[in-house]
Amino acid sequence: MSSNAPRQPVRDLRFFLTVPHACSYLEGREATTLFLDPQEAPGQGVYDALALLGFRRSGRHLYRPHCDACNACISVRIPVAEFAPSRTQRKLANRNADLTLHVRPALFDAEHYALYAHYVRTRHADGDMYPPSHEQYRTFLTLDQAYARLLEFRLDGRLVAVSAFDQLEHGLSAIYTFFDPAPALERRSLGTFAVLALIQRARDQGLPHVYLGYWIRECRKMNYKQSFRPLEMLDGRHWRRMIAL
Repeated sequence: MSSNAPRQPVRDLRFFLTVPHACSYLEGREATTLFLDPQEAPGQGVYDALALLGFRRSGRHLYRPHCDACNACISVRIPVAEFAPSRTQRKLANRNADLTLHVRPALFDAEHYALYAHYVRTRHADGDMYPPSHEQYRTFLTLDQAYARLLEFRLDGRLVAVSAFDQLEHGLSAIYTFFDPAPALERRSLGTFAVLALIQRARDQGLPHVYLGYWIRECRKMNYKQSFRPLEMLDGRHWRRMIAL
C-alpha cells in the first residue's frame, strides 16, 4: 500500500551520520543515526516530505536510524479512516471522557516541566532521560514552530498528561507523551488514551494518518503500538499494511 508522494522533492539538503553509539532500545547493539543538518531550518513542505520517508523530530533535529547491520526500527502509522478501536480502547475512551483537552504551542511551561520531571523520575529512572533537567526538557520537547504542538489533558483543572505532536499536511506525528504516574490514574492508561485522542483529532481535521514513530519487534516498551489496528509500515519508500506482528 503506497502513500501519497511528497508534494515537493527533498533536494539540496545536507545530512550527517553520527558515529556508532549504544542503541537505546536493544541491549548490546550499536546504532547510527542520519540527521538533517540543523542549520538547514527546513520549511513545512520539507518536513512533510521527510516524515513520509520515515524521519522523526526530536527538538529541532529531524532524524532516522541508519544502521548498517540492523533494520529493526520500522516506521509505523495508523490509517485514520480505517482505524477501528478495540473493545478495550472503547472502554478506555469512555473512562477518560471526563478529561478536558487543550492544544498549545510547544513552548516551555513550568507546570508541564514539573509533570515531566516527576514522570521521568518515577517511570524512567534507569533510562537516558534521567535525571531530568530544564535544559534537557527544552531541547527535547520545545520548539517555536507553528507545526509543533502540545496537547494538555486535565482532570478537574489538574494537569495529568501532555502529548507532544507535530501537525503535518498528511497527518499528526506523535512525538512523546508524559503523564502523572499516580496509582489512582493507572486505569486511565493515559499513554494509550493520548494516541486515541490524536487519532480523533486527525479524524476531525480530515487528516489521513497518525504517525507513531518506530516499532521494534524485540522491544517490549513498543508493544503498545501493536494494539492500534490496522497499522502501516514503511518498506523502503512505500507504506504498506502490516499483516502479521
